[in-house]
Amino acid sequence: MSTDAGARLRVAIMTDEVGWHTTRLQHALRARGCAGRCVDLAACRFDTTWAWHGLVIPGFGRDLPDAALVRGIAGGTFEQVTARLGILHALRELGVPVYNDARAIERSVDKSMTSFLLHLAGIPTPAVWAGESAAAARRVALRAHNASTSVVLKPLFGSQGEGLRRLGKVDATHVELPDLADYGGYAYLQRFVDSAQHPGFDWRVLVIGGKPVTAMRRVSEHWIHNVAQGARCEPTPLSGATAQAGEIAAQAAAALGLDYAGVDLLPPTGTSATPQVIEVNGVAAWRGLQSVTTFDIASLLVDDLLTRKFAASGRPARSVA
Repeated sequence: MSTDAGARLRVAIMTDEVGWHTTRLQHALRARGCAGRCVDLAACRFDTTWAWHGLVIPGFGRDLPDAALVRGIAGGTFEQVTARLGILHALRELGVPVYNDARAIERSVDKSMTSFLLHLAGIPTPAVWAGESAAAARRVALRAHNASTSVVLKPLFGSQGEGLRRLGKVDATHVELPDLADYGGYAYLQRFVDSAQHPGFDWRVLVIGGKPVTAMRRVSEHWIHNVAQGARCEPTPLSGATAQAGEIAAQAAAALGLDYAGVDLLPPTGTSATPQVIEVNGVAAWRGLQSVTTFDIASLLVDDLLTRKFAASGRPARSVA
């Protein structure tokens, strides 16, 4: 990219929460001679009288950011979330590189669409049943019980292991479907994969620019392995069995069109010879992973944004030191 000492590349860090992650990203951007400004998508708006492009992005005046890096999107009403994603869609239409862009985020935040796209791409992932029918969901749970297995009920848009419940046969007990009103009137059921390991674990693989770059084991006495639910992080090299997990994680990120992704996989079991993808996170946190990784993850994200995503956009660069 060309360099102009009179102007710096300005990157909007889209986030609803300023803290550890945004600070790391700003430091990484400064190290590359760029400026990173935190922007809450809830504060952005459409205004066709403001500037030729019709957007108002706080902190950028009548200009547009040179690129946008999505770190977080606040929850809200259907209308509010749609409008926030609309800002990201609009930036892409205006030629601004968005990392990850709205379409990829929409695919990854909706677990049923994630499962559908993984299945379509032939990526190993547990079977899923999803729909609005409580009766159909009960039949799935009953079949699981009769087969001495279980399924996991997950909030469609949930994260960090919150709201997960096992249904079917659990510890010799028949666990029935709860009121779906607590799950937005929608049942997303994923086949439970029992690990032969104790304590159990899964892998979190970080994919950046189509490549697996680092991984960890999330170890827990409970069947839920999210760090937010108390799992501990253990460093894991991307070699041996984990190398296969890294390859599958990269395929999963590509299937959803993600620039970067945190992919959660279960290790091979008696019923599966390969790791299985259980979650793909399009706005992935990496604080736990950074604690067991020797290089700076934020720097890799910024490098991929600037050297691959920005270059592919064809936008003229102001300055990249």
